Amino acid sequence: MALFGRVGGGIYTKAADVGADLVGKVEEEMAEDSPNNPATIADNVGDNVGDIAGMGADLFGSFAESTCAALVVSASSPSFYFNPTALYYPLMISALCLIACLFTSLIALLISKTETYKAISNALKIQLFVSMVLCVGANYLAAYLCLPDRLIGLSSITRAPWHAFICTLFGTISGFLIGITTEYYTSHSFGPVRELAHSCETGPATNVIYGLALGYVSTIIPVICLAITAFVSYIYLEMFGVALAALGMLSTLSVGLAIDAYGPVSDNAGGITEMCQLGAHVRERTDALDAAGNTTAAIGKGFAIGSAGLVSLSLYGAFLSRASSSTNNYPLTSVDVISPLVFAGLLIGAMLPYAFTAMTLKSVGKAALQMVREIRTQLQDNPDIRTGQAKPDYERCIKISTDSSLYEMIPPGALVMFSHKILILLLLLGNFDPYSFGSYYRSCNYCWFITWSFD
Repeated sequence: MALFGRVGGGIYTKAADVGADLVGKVEEEMAEDSPNNPATIADNVGDNVGDIAGMGADLFGSFAESTCAALVVSASSPSFYFNPTALYYPLMISALCLIACLFTSLIALLISKTETYKAISNALKIQLFVSMVLCVGANYLAAYLCLPDRLIGLSSITRAPWHAFICTLFGTISGFLIGITTEYYTSHSFGPVRELAHSCETGPATNVIYGLALGYVSTIIPVICLAITAFVSYIYLEMFGVALAALGMLSTLSVGLAIDAYGPVSDNAGGITEMCQLGAHVRERTDALDAAGNTTAAIGKGFAIGSAGLVSLSLYGAFLSRASSSTNNYPLTSVDVISPLVFAGLLIGAMLPYAFTAMTLKSVGKAALQMVREIRTQLQDNPDIRTGQAKPDYERCIKISTDSSLYEMIPPGALVMFSHKILILLLLLGNFDPYSFGSYYRSCNYCWFITWSFD
């Protein structure tokens, strides 16, 4: 569901945004969010569909997956088996951190007052920092309320509750650093964006080159944070620690979503201002809010991608914990990367994100092409739309975005849902017996994998 919300919402908003800008702003030289642009309403609606519904579904999916991974891994520990209260620990993290984020919102509403763009940016950063501090305290409290004095079976040696707290601490701090790094590389108050703006002086080609370089460089610090967090967490509590680190990174989820929602709210406010013709001074204020909102939306995406990296690793840990169970016919104790079948699977798996990206990009291009044709047709058939003497048919543009998003999200969704099932089907069609692969194939663990899937 998170995949559908994210992909469908992204196709909807970008199709409307690209179509509205290419024709309205570039060809017709209309103002931003001009009511004379037939795609204006679709563009404003798309901000809600993509950044609110899509991002909310994405982050909620990551939060649910990391919680489930922590529960699955911990269920194999004797400490948790003989102390069922400890199983509430991942859920207690969510509950206490939600309360901490509510206090953060109260602080933002009652204490922090904003009058200028700089004050807006600082207020959002203060919220992020305060939520991090409060969530660290909440994670400490959850560890000592739920966990027993000794954690057995989660790592090679016995651990204590404070080790679990350290894992969540590293995750929370990494999430904060990723947010700060994202702001640095996306806010026009700092050097990278200003340097990118200066590159426009020599034309669009250098702007594209600088933009790509800036995007690639911006991934360095977040990846290093994720690597350190995963390493430390695994040293302390192995895969359970990685799942806790993912929960720690997502502990400030409520504030992160609020900061992300700031972007579409301010963007829509600017659109309403332009369509109601409230004056240049009002539009100037909403543009300042919108500039800050673009940065906050990027911070939300940084959280989503960073947490997804840890969540995927924690889900793999949950998979291994169940696969290594002695109740399986062929327990999975290790993964041999250089075995032919596993290596071939890794190559195919590494290719899937590129195929997925190509599908979504093509879907956005097709939907935007329909939007551009619709806008041009309306303006050519009724020239009075340009002067405001006639009203555009907004609903036709909205229908294009809606139909395109629902139809075009099917191929990428099918790729994600059925790629691994196709692999299993090919193995079965190849007349392989799942229970008698032979020692070679059993060493590759595919025999166990197929039987576990069927079970």
